[in-house]
Formats: sequence, C-alpha cells, structure tokens
Amino acid sequence: SVNSDKLKDVFLGMESGELTFFKFYDRFVLDFEKKVDSGLRAYGTLGKYKSLLIHLRSFARSKYKSSDIPFNNIDCEFIQEFDYYLRNDQSLEHNTIWVYMIGLTTVCRLAISRKYLSCNPFAEYKNTKKDRDRGYLLRSELEQLATYECTKMKDELVKDLFIFSCFTGLSYSDIKGLKNSNIQDFFDGNKWIIVRRKKTGTSSNVVLLDIPKMIIEKYEGLSKDGKVFPVPSNTICNDSLKRISSLINCLKDKKVTFHLARHTFATLFLSEGVPLESLSKMLGHKNIATTQIYAKILNEKVGKDMQKVSYKFKSLENSFREM
Repeated sequence: SVNSDKLKDVFLGMESGELTFFKFYDRFVLDFEKKVDSGLRAYGTLGKYKSLLIHLRSFARSKYKSSDIPFNNIDCEFIQEFDYYLRNDQSLEHNTIWVYMIGLTTVCRLAISRKYLSCNPFAEYKNTKKDRDRGYLLRSELEQLATYECTKMKDELVKDLFIFSCFTGLSYSDIKGLKNSNIQDFFDGNKWIIVRRKKTGTSSNVVLLDIPKMIIEKYEGLSKDGKVFPVPSNTICNDSLKRISSLINCLKDKKVTFHLARHTFATLFLSEGVPLESLSKMLGHKNIATTQIYAKILNEKVGKDMQKVSYKFKSLENSFREM
C-alpha cells in the first residue's frame, strides 16, 4: 500500500544517519546524566527517564517492528497509542503512566524547541493524576514512636532520622545529603535548614525546632564529608521502621516508611495552624496546589470524625422529627 511504502521510505532515511527520536532521546539522557553528576538533577528522575525509554523502545518494536522511530511518527496518535500500550499491554497503574507522560512531554518540548518536531504531539492528550490516600501519623502515634526505646543502635538512628523528617519535612534523599553548611543562623535568631530539594531542585527553608536540634546534636561528629547524619540506605531504613512499628500497638497496622514522615510533617503543622503558603515553601513544592492535597486530607478526616460521633445525636434528631 501507499502508506506502507511511505513508512518504509521514512525508516530507510532513518538508517542513513538522519537524527531519529531515540537518538535524540539518548542525547537527552547523556545530558541529564551530566546534570545529575553536577548535583543539578536527581538520580531518581534519571532512572524514570531511562525506564520510560525502555517502554518506548518496546512499544516501537511492537507497533513498527523497528528499533527506532522517525520524528514525523511522533504525533497525537502515537501518544494515545503509547498510553494504551502502557495501560493494556504493560498493565501499569494510572499514576505511573501519568509520571511517564510528564517525562515524555519534557522530551517532546525540547524536540519542538530545537525544530525536530513540527507540532505538539500532546495537543489532544488528556491525563490527570489520581489522588492517592497519603498516609500520615497522628500526633499521638508520633509521640509513641518518639518515646519508644530501641534495643539496637541502628534502629535508634533510623527512628531519630524519621522523627527529624517529621519535624522538618525533608525527604530521605534530602536528609542523606544534608550538610552542616546547610544549617545557618538567621537574623531572627533561629537556626534554619537551607537546602535545594534533591528531587525537584527547588529551595526548601525550614526553621529548626528544639526536637530536630537535639537529634542533630545527638549525632554530631559521627558522619564524614561534612554530612549531618550517618544515613543508612533507604531499604535498611524502611526495614528498620517496619520492625520498630510492628512493636508499637498503635502502629502495627500502618505501613511506616520514610516517605510517611514527610506527609506527617505536612498534616501535623497544617493542623497546628501553619499557613498553607508557608508549608508549601518549607516542603519545597513548585506549585501550592501540591500542598493543598494535605488540606483536603485534613478536611476528609474532619468529616470522618464527625460521622463517628453522629450517633450520639440520634435521640435529638428523633425529637426534631416529632416536632
């Protein structure tokens, strides 16, 4: 057919040395690796781009029977078909696809700005992130964890790092990279943590309260290279937290991981009256809409709490009905 002949000609031209989409993507990854090495971007984000590329190559082999794709094949139909492929053939979750599509949008925008793509292939594509149930610790649960006496020094360290995150909002990777130089005295007389988030590169400035101060003092001088803490691997931390929480009655049914601490910080201080705008700056969110998710969580909790006590007013409700 005419279309198959045209496609064949395109792929023949591609083999002759013409810049293709995957060659462009490979260059993008190499450049991103340099940014990671320079500390400008996060290693985890690089991993997502590499994972996306694996899926794209697999999709190309499935759809085009080819190991590469010419730029003029990257259109609205391609994007939608790739979404179906991830959803149906690879059985990926909705939010995972959403993350991949954000990455692909970034690559395509760069290709458009450099005149390799003539139009926006995402012009007809719609996809939004689905809200997930973000777990967090209640204040009473946090207090029980903080006062729990660990028998192993490693567990004690992990517990303290988790508590530190609950009072600063710093993620595991941010705490792992935290240096003494990031802790500075400000004009207001307080010590502040001044960092750029490893994940997003945005600034995150948090005043140090007494509890995180005490944790810093507890481990002073035990780390190298100017780091504040001797942080174990993320896997070791989460395994340790799982072991500790299994021994505390109120936490036995909760999945306590390091990421839970950041959510706990947000909900704890929002419930104590810290304005959403201030919380957003401390968390290093690029968009306040991300922070508003925590306000929604608290509103939902208020609703559930009200439902729990509603039965106490049944007799009064019956009296109103009889009036």
